[in-house]
Amino acid sequence: MRRRPQLAMKRISLLAIFCALISMLVLPNEILGQDSFNWLSSLPQAKDYIQKRASSYDRSGGNADARSIAAGETLVLLEDAGPGLVSHIWATIASDDPHHLKALVLRMYWDGEAAPSVESPIGDFFGLGLGDYFLYDSLPLSVGSDKALNCFFPMPFQKHARITVTNEGKQRVDSFYFNIEYRAYSKPLPADTLYFHAQYRQAAPAKGWTNQWQNNSDPHIEAKKNLDGEGNYVWMEATGKGHFVGVTMSVLQNQDGWWGEGDDMFFVDGENRPSINGTGSEDYFLGAWDFGNHAFSYGLYGAPVKGEEYAGSRSSVYRFHIDSPVTFTRSLRATIEHGHANHRSDNYFSVAYWYQTEPHTPFPALPSLEERIPRLYSVGGPGNVAK
Repeated sequence: MRRRPQLAMKRISLLAIFCALISMLVLPNEILGQDSFNWLSSLPQAKDYIQKRASSYDRSGGNADARSIAAGETLVLLEDAGPGLVSHIWATIASDDPHHLKALVLRMYWDGEAAPSVESPIGDFFGLGLGDYFLYDSLPLSVGSDKALNCFFPMPFQKHARITVTNEGKQRVDSFYFNIEYRAYSKPLPADTLYFHAQYRQAAPAKGWTNQWQNNSDPHIEAKKNLDGEGNYVWMEATGKGHFVGVTMSVLQNQDGWWGEGDDMFFVDGENRPSINGTGSEDYFLGAWDFGNHAFSYGLYGAPVKGEEYAGSRSSVYRFHIDSPVTFTRSLRATIEHGHANHRSDNYFSVAYWYQTEPHTPFPALPSLEERIPRLYSVGGPGNVAK
């Protein structure tokens, strides 16, 4: 187990950076500039869109403002013609199903595509990758008190937008409230506008190359080499042109010790070896020294759930590249090691977020609900107990 000295942590306000740089994600200044840089000073300027909202409000004029979702049912949250841009999604859920954050699947389709550009259990999409609620505050995603799910990623579409939630659980969801703010434009968006994508992945468990170890620092573990990312946990794979803007990830440990000995590796445009290679998991998520002794949540990075270093511990982390998206012209494979050179066998759940041209490569099949529910696995190694 790696031990590192404690460091003082200073919180830096990143709102100004976000306002200045979010226009780099997708759209040129003529579309997003008025809102992405100095919002207050731009308020007197005329807007070139019509503001719209898709909502669960009671159409009768009463106060029954939620929708129920029966087992197996799909609820359409938004369906409208373009050109437009979704600017904010808010939702909150009341359900007796303890696994509803994993059972409800969020999907988004742009311009009539058959395969969704966004597919994820709803909890994971909002950074709640272990099926439980917790509060945190980042620039594009946040969970407010109480159980308020918020997304501020801009999502443009040229011809059509469709957003749905499907209940893959066995219980009825009693109340699903939502508000989706979006803009309708009178003119087509620029031809080079990129589309928002989000992909769920999991490895439960990630399969380490050995369980014959007692500490992460065992000599035969430390001596293992990994230059080409073989066996890495994959956040996303894409073909086309675009840029990667971040990831949320949760880890349920099957083994004792620090889970974050793995390096991030980005393979751009078909590289055999990564042109972007990190120094450790907590380093990629912009923390340090095993994330210290407490959870934290900042604008572009955080570890809002910080577990202890033993089997059964739970951690949730995030990193957003809004300051400098990872660009690709043909393809991107974004990965991270699970332990040094992939020696650990913990459980990983993640959602990667990026923008790209269409059409996109179809996503891997979504694991079944039973597979998505976090649980411990018998994998051997220190602290592991069969469950």
